[in-house]
Amino acid sequence: MTEQERNELHERIAQVKERVARAAEKAGKKPEDIILVAASKMNDTERVQEAIRAGIEVCGENRVQELLEKYEQNAYEGADLQFIGTLQTNKVKFLVGKVSLIQSVGSVHLGEAIAKEAAKHGIRQDILLEVNIGREQAKSGIDPDELLDAIDTLRAKPSLHIRGLMAIPPVADAETKNLRYFNEMRQVFVDILKKKYDNVDMDYLSMGMTNDFETAIACGANMVRIGTAIFGARPYQIVSP
Repeated sequence: MTEQERNELHERIAQVKERVARAAEKAGKKPEDIILVAASKMNDTERVQEAIRAGIEVCGENRVQELLEKYEQNAYEGADLQFIGTLQTNKVKFLVGKVSLIQSVGSVHLGEAIAKEAAKHGIRQDILLEVNIGREQAKSGIDPDELLDAIDTLRAKPSLHIRGLMAIPPVADAETKNLRYFNEMRQVFVDILKKKYDNVDMDYLSMGMTNDFETAIACGANMVRIGTAIFGARPYQIVSP
């Protein structure tokens, strides 16, 4: 990285943190109540390490292969590492034991695969259940109407710990910034919290990205996943998941 690139990265991170802090305060929360997850997809080890030096405390990766490559290069040293992307069951074995939280558990089948792998390692894997709040056929996630049944099944797994919910609503429109879907997610979150399930702690409501994270925080999110506003526009290319 050039000195200019480093300075720009540090500046973007400072700006995002300031925006998160303002949104938190407007929602009646403390800035430290909001966990900022830097979505580091398609950013190399040098850039990830520079982001950590600039104050990033949590990194989120979307692709297993990319995570493994950067993990071997110590890209995430000094930060917590989470997985936030679509996950296939045959790749679960590569993540368990490396990431603190798997946010994108969008089916009972995937949750059971994670539980099985975690049991092999003798650990209890923290997960979030991904809710398909927009009920989009092309998108992964548990249908809101099936969420309670999924929780009942997965909370019985001693090697899993459900820590909350995650959602990727439809693409935000410029006017409402997904207000409707974020409010629906907040209600789902509160309803589950009231039930006080064993082995379920509604600690995290993960929703909101670069284009809508302030709205998400206003609606109750305490974890946001931000990539572009931190790292800049990505040079998109076709990469295997």
